[in-house]
Amino acid sequence: MNITKAVITAAGPDQRTLPLQTLVAHDGVSRSALELIAREAVDAGAEEIAVIVHAKDEDRYAEAAGDVADRIRFLIQPEPRGYGHALACAREFVGDDSFLHLVGDHLTVPASDTPCARQLVEVAKTEACSVSGVRASRESLLPYYGVVGGRPMAGRTDLYRVECVREKPAPTQAEQELAVPGLRAGFYLCFFGMHVLTPAIMELLDDEVSRARPGDSIPLSPSLDALCRREQFFALEIAGERYNIGRTYGTFYAQLALALQGEDREEILAQLIDMLASRHAAPT
Repeated sequence: MNITKAVITAAGPDQRTLPLQTLVAHDGVSRSALELIAREAVDAGAEEIAVIVHAKDEDRYAEAAGDVADRIRFLIQPEPRGYGHALACAREFVGDDSFLHLVGDHLTVPASDTPCARQLVEVAKTEACSVSGVRASRESLLPYYGVVGGRPMAGRTDLYRVECVREKPAPTQAEQELAVPGLRAGFYLCFFGMHVLTPAIMELLDDEVSRARPGDSIPLSPSLDALCRREQFFALEIAGERYNIGRTYGTFYAQLALALQGEDREEILAQLIDMLASRHAAPT
């Protein structure tokens, strides 16, 4: 499996402005969230990147793409019909190729020298199948993520065979359908915001689109659930952290994580210690 294409979805009504935010990367250079996400795709081997955008956002996104703009083409989602519909807009771009998929409202910081998307691509190449990034997350985070149920692969502590996918399940449903052997009680495998997918996902999304009524929202999770019954599908627990910049303080947490990973780490830590000390200093 050779992964040379990537698709970034960024057309959702509550997502459109998020990739345009500017953060200071770990090397001290200011970049848009879009550029950071696209650079991660390039680092993982992507030569061509499709960004799914709202019709009025193409110019702003092109300006925000920075030094990876020459690898990007913009595809329009003509109406806001959900995450799955947005990904289906890349059907012609993907063709018969497997591809890396990233979301426009998540930034990642690896726990090692290997970037998160590259971890995912390396496993997908080895296993020659679709692989979704996941993170073991506490039950309180279920309202924010899709969740996979499955079983650990023999000899691995970070790789799972996916048996079902549910979108933002209630705790009772998660306990009944999504408990994974080996995870701590109350923890579930929540999506990390990145996937390597075979072209079969586009066929499944096409089926969803054809069955939907005009204007219906089309999520991605039902097609991923169908994918695990159609062909081999794994989930990789990524060594790193994802930051949803659409949540309250999400951009702040992402910026702090990038700063602590970078060359100014000691200075940032010293500033944080000074701030905390001054807030908790005894009154005079």
